[in-house]
Amino acid sequence: MRITGISTHVVGTPWRNLTYVQVHTDEGITGVGETRMLGHTDALIGYLREAEANHILGSDPFAVEDLVRRMKYGDYGRAGEIVMSGIAVIEMACWDIKGKALGVPVWQLLGGKVTDKVKAYANGWYTTERTPEAYHKAAQGVMERGYRALKIDPFGTGHFELDHEQTLYAVSLIEAVRDAIGPDAELMLEMHGRFSPATAVRLANELAPFKPAWLEEPCPPENLKALEKVAAKVDIPVATGERIHDRIEFRELFESQAVDIIQPDVGHIGGIWETRKLAATAETHYMLVAPHNVGGSVLTAASLQVGFTSPNFKILEHFNDFADAEIKKVVKGAPEVVDGYFHLSDKPGLGVELDVDAAAEFPQQQARFDLWAEGWEQRKPKGAQP
Repeated sequence: MRITGISTHVVGTPWRNLTYVQVHTDEGITGVGETRMLGHTDALIGYLREAEANHILGSDPFAVEDLVRRMKYGDYGRAGEIVMSGIAVIEMACWDIKGKALGVPVWQLLGGKVTDKVKAYANGWYTTERTPEAYHKAAQGVMERGYRALKIDPFGTGHFELDHEQTLYAVSLIEAVRDAIGPDAELMLEMHGRFSPATAVRLANELAPFKPAWLEEPCPPENLKALEKVAAKVDIPVATGERIHDRIEFRELFESQAVDIIQPDVGHIGGIWETRKLAATAETHYMLVAPHNVGGSVLTAASLQVGFTSPNFKILEHFNDFADAEIKKVVKGAPEVVDGYFHLSDKPGLGVELDVDAAAEFPQQQARFDLWAEGWEQRKPKGAQP
């Protein structure tokens, strides 16, 4: 079997463009991969056009390791977010092809299942007025849909510091959410790399009574010493990793022991097998894995292949029941959350199919997601924030 070509399809929303890539073969089997780029969608498509000619055409889709190696190192330049995301969508599609050809789900090819279900947590649910009352109601809605975990960034446009008034308001939002979801649901606290170490530690202590399940990206990701400083002073598990695009770059993070949960994005770190390798390394450091997942249903399905096969997999992020949920229709067989969990599927490959006609109903947009703009959490079109 050989790859005869690829086709790209961009599904647009006001705040995110989702890039789907189909990989076609001479035996008529087509696989699909997906990633979400922030402001780099056209760059990704341009890279894939060159990679198709240089590396992908004529390749054996079963030889995943070889294709990834050639795409990563064959151009000599150091692979960053765009290249690793391009590798990821092709790699996912190759696993999809392999599973379909053999008639088995991808998780079976990765060593088999270690669980029948993966816990889900909701994100994108607080696209409402930024008040305790509105957040309380929205969080109740998440619980009513069966979720038992959710994540929130309550810090507005906070950057490095957060003054006393803004701190009290953020605390009031978290208090309202905890009241809505009860004591047993998991509440993930997102900081989006906003703060200085001192501010992150202060805020973590202020919010500790509400029992956050983790403290995510408390300070910008470029300075590991800053993260170590935070980890040494808080009693909340620390999570990070979505902006690391190569599993090798996790080495220093592992050595530091500064985090408890790593959050690779399967769509940015080279795909399913690269993430599974990373999970195995995390296991040797007694760390859990909870992938960043801001994509659509194909990326969710790919992330679940890692989840069903990794003993140290904690939970999977899910946007698509809340933020622009209508895009789920572009994928047939989209994974669904039932009673707070994604359940094992026996469908071959990734178990999903891209509906190209449905995807065409959501053309690429000038999507913008600016965490420093007022009203960013509402995920409205550019210029429509209050």
